[in-house]
Amino acid sequence: MAKGKYEYWLTPDGLLRLEAYARDGLTDEQIAHNLGITAKTLYEWKNRYGEICEALKRGKEVVDILVENALLKRALGYSYNEDKYISVKMDQVEYYEKLEAFMNHYKYEHPEATDSDLMLVREQFPQTKTVLVERKTKDVTPDTTAQIFWLKNRKPNEWRDKQDIEVSGNINNPYEGISTDDLKKLINDG
Repeated sequence: MAKGKYEYWLTPDGLLRLEAYARDGLTDEQIAHNLGITAKTLYEWKNRYGEICEALKRGKEVVDILVENALLKRALGYSYNEDKYISVKMDQVEYYEKLEAFMNHYKYEHPEATDSDLMLVREQFPQTKTVLVERKTKDVTPDTTAQIFWLKNRKPNEWRDKQDIEVSGNINNPYEGISTDDLKKLINDG
């Protein structure tokens, strides 16, 4: 995008599009590419124009919340239903009731339909229906990796890998004050 085209991105449509790019999970580099500018230019625009910065923040917040919720769900475990369906042939009474209702709706939606159009639609109406035959509730066990990630980020003082160790006492360096050349000489002389 040519210089000075940032004005479009300050309009309501432009800001909405920026927010959508961020909400879709695009990185700043990808957003800049979509705008036809460099990531550096986008960074400058974010610093110069608060509206652009806020639009991108709003979009990213939505995605961040969705990801946080998915991570929490995975960390805690969850249940879901797995349904099994089969197709069965409808009895004649049910078939003709559904066909009549469908055809009436079709005629209402397509008043210009000819008799041959209606005949074609009637012939293609399915004679089967889908029936739920089994529902199983399945459990997804909590994911320890997700738990660790969550805890390290939410409670870093308690869950971080890095340990701060405090050492007290004196450390004596017997080579303190010796020049580099003298140290090399000591090493070579063995």
